[in-house]
Amino acid sequence: MDERTAWIGFHAIEGVSLRWLERLLEQYGSALAAWQAPEAELRALGLPEGPLARLLAARRSGLPEKVLQQAAQAGAQVLVYPDEEYPPLLREIASPPLALFVRGTLEPRDVRAVALVGTREASNYGVQVARVFAAEFAQAGVTVVSGLARGIDRAAHEAALEAGGRTIAVLGTGIDVVYPAGHRGLAQRIVEHGALVTEFLPGTPPHAGNFPVRNRIISGLSLGVVVVEAPERSGALITANFALDQNRAVYAVPGPIFSVGTSGILRLLREGATPVGTARDVLEDLQLEARQLALPVAPRVPEAARPVIAALGREAKHIDELAAELGLGIAQLSALLLELQLEGLVTHLGAQHYALAGPVLARGGKR
Repeated sequence: MDERTAWIGFHAIEGVSLRWLERLLEQYGSALAAWQAPEAELRALGLPEGPLARLLAARRSGLPEKVLQQAAQAGAQVLVYPDEEYPPLLREIASPPLALFVRGTLEPRDVRAVALVGTREASNYGVQVARVFAAEFAQAGVTVVSGLARGIDRAAHEAALEAGGRTIAVLGTGIDVVYPAGHRGLAQRIVEHGALVTEFLPGTPPHAGNFPVRNRIISGLSLGVVVVEAPERSGALITANFALDQNRAVYAVPGPIFSVGTSGILRLLREGATPVGTARDVLEDLQLEARQLALPVAPRVPEAARPVIAALGREAKHIDELAAELGLGIAQLSALLLELQLEGLVTHLGAQHYALAGPVLARGGKR
């Protein structure tokens, strides 16, 4: 077992969130050490009994190895939170999944993503709007994110693919379960020109409660959410609410006032969503043309500098403190800190104090 497998194990346990795991990381320094910690020590930490009991059962059953095997059989890769390939926008949300199962590829350019969501019972008008918006996003190099459902979701995925663009489908099932079954052909096309992603373990069926939970990932992967058509009780409105909580932009496409699918749109507009009539409105509001000129490049972390990354945190540390902790000379440490600053990983806060510039990763994690 290694560090990444331990992260997958924690992800597979119901009730274990990043915040829950961070408590163990503070105590043990790595997910692997926490996974292997003696039961008596874990109980002494005062962890909630439910997740703790499931953790102990998962260790006895070899759960993470089984999950990895099932993912491999499905042709999926598993990304864990510390991986550099883990979607950077998803790190920003309040409850990011500890692991993601992926078929296809997630690419750096997918940070330029917009979600298109709406009702499964879409009208001809709604389908047309979704197709036009998705095609224009794709032509602008913007990745279209949706949920592989019938109606608006399907129209958005198909139009993005037909326009030669990328699209990501967030599933409410395991990575090896396509729902609805009639979308298997579409799912395979998405794998070839984007990705299927899910936080649910392989084999998870389409339980109704899964879909509202997965909606936070649809919005979390996106810079903004466009709601095309939605009745008052709609999963698309749940996605819009998640987007607001995540400080994402929310857009609503006005529709015929006598249409059932417009009632949810009117609610969004009353609550402050931005009305849009074209994809260009969204592109301009999110300044996506400018973002295209500055796609992120994964930072290079020199091997010699990895202990510095591990020692730094969000709180500033003086160079003398770091040198003493790492057993390095000031000149050697200064050179490493400068290199990390040039890679955008470390910030100099003045008076020889330094802190991490990017997300804090668990020790032993992959960058």
